[in-house]
Amino acid sequence: MFDSRHIRSFHEVVRTGSYSAAARSLGYTQPAITQQMKALERSVGTVLFTRVGRRMRLTEAGEALSRHAGVILGNIDAAQQQMNAITRLRTGRVRLCAFPSATATLIPEALARLARNHRGIRVELQEYEPPESLQRLVHGDADVTLAFTYPGLHEEVPDEVVEVPLMEDQLTVLMPTRHPMARRRSVRLADLSEERWIAGCLRCRANFLHECAEQGFAPDIAFTTDDNLVIQSLVSEGLGIAMMPGLVLNFLCHRSVTGRPLDPASRRQVSAYVLREHLRIPATSLVLDELKAVAANRVGC
Repeated sequence: MFDSRHIRSFHEVVRTGSYSAAARSLGYTQPAITQQMKALERSVGTVLFTRVGRRMRLTEAGEALSRHAGVILGNIDAAQQQMNAITRLRTGRVRLCAFPSATATLIPEALARLARNHRGIRVELQEYEPPESLQRLVHGDADVTLAFTYPGLHEEVPDEVVEVPLMEDQLTVLMPTRHPMARRRSVRLADLSEERWIAGCLRCRANFLHECAEQGFAPDIAFTTDDNLVIQSLVSEGLGIAMMPGLVLNFLCHRSVTGRPLDPASRRQVSAYVLREHLRIPATSLVLDELKAVAANRVGC
């Protein structure tokens, strides 16, 4: 395997025509250049220079290496420039995976902040609900994942994954604005035991059933869908009500739908997850910082 320092010295010897001239150009002593050339010849297994009088001449092997040396050094310099750009946050790629209500609220604001200050950072967005989103992180298909957990249904994450808490998202009940309880400032889940319900994603549905069981009833689930806009449309037509995260209130599309917080309050924890070793990657760390800044303005949503 070649030592890049030896290749650089070899290239300079060929360019200047002597060990002494190469030493002056590179800031080395002539014996140091001589030792590097001997080490390079040992590495390739043959001599690279012969002397004809006071002049140095490349051997066939030397000529072959000379043809590649400039390309090798150019690639090394290009790689170094790219590494410098990444570490100085001029460029970089982050694969971000998040659940739908986060991609509609937290993510756009965080990416806008990122674009204003770090245009070279490219974020590729994926949308998955947990636990699939966490699986994509562990399997190497995402660099940062946003997911949520509920107090009674918290799951352990692998040791190599770091959880970065972002915010608590208060649960609300979506109902038609004409619903009798829409006039209240908050609603009790037990008071809605006779309603027809629209359930969301698998994890949300599990928590919903858990909380209803805690209140002593089994809900009448008329529809099930992962699509927040579909849930809103069903609610607006009076086909049921739904327990939804507070983030959804930021993109209500139907004027005939309103949200009321639960009493007592019920919340889910929204967190970012990243592989421990990726915390040292500047672009990944920067995306986490922007997510934390945006989420800090929504605490208690």
